[in-house]
Formats: sequence, C-alpha cells, structure tokens
Amino acid sequence: MTTVWHNPRCSKSRNALCALTDFGQDVVVRRYLDDPPTAEELSEVLDRLGMEPWDITRMGETRAKELGLAGKEHDREEWIAILAANPVLIQRPIVLTDDGRAVVARDEEAVKSLLG
Repeated sequence: MTTVWHNPRCSKSRNALCALTDFGQDVVVRRYLDDPPTAEELSEVLDRLGMEPWDITRMGETRAKELGLAGKEHDREEWIAILAANPVLIQRPIVLTDDGRAVVARDEEAVKSLLG
C-alpha cells in the first residue's frame, strides 16, 4: 500500500496521484491539510525521506513569511512543531510506501523511484 500526503489543489500532487494509480498502485490518500500529521509522524517521515524539516518547508508560502521563517535558526524539533501547526508549509506530495521508502514526489521520476 502507498500513502500520499495530498493536496487536491496542487497540480504536482494530482499528477503524482495519477501516476501512482496509472502504475497500478493501491493508494491511500491523506489530505494532510484536513488531517495534519503530528510532530511524531513528521519526524518519522523526515527520517524516511532522509531530510530535515527545513528541506520540506514551503518558504514561499504566505504563512512562512508571516512566521518570519526565512533566515531564522530553529532546531529540528522547533521546525517540526512549526510544520505540525502549519501543514500548509509542508512540501507536497509526500509519498510513503509500506516497505519504509518515502519521497517528495514533485515529478514523475520521483514517483517512479518508488516503483522499482
């Protein structure tokens, strides 16, 4: 089973979801803006991605500017708490597989990397 943290308003998220279903994947859609991940879930997903929270933060979002995140120093836990409280800042889509793999699927190549 594959889980997609999905925002239906995002074309890259819609494209990734279509690509996964086109490749015959059974997909669970998590509309993460409606069902935000907890700080613990974010930490686990970041570990699976091999990334840090600032790597998946959408710094161009209005909310990031309102919070003054650009150039601010936060430790990992602070960043995770900010993302958990403001899921609009989470890069999308994030695709998770049952075997522990994960990717920020901004393009079809990223999606294909999970299918091999």
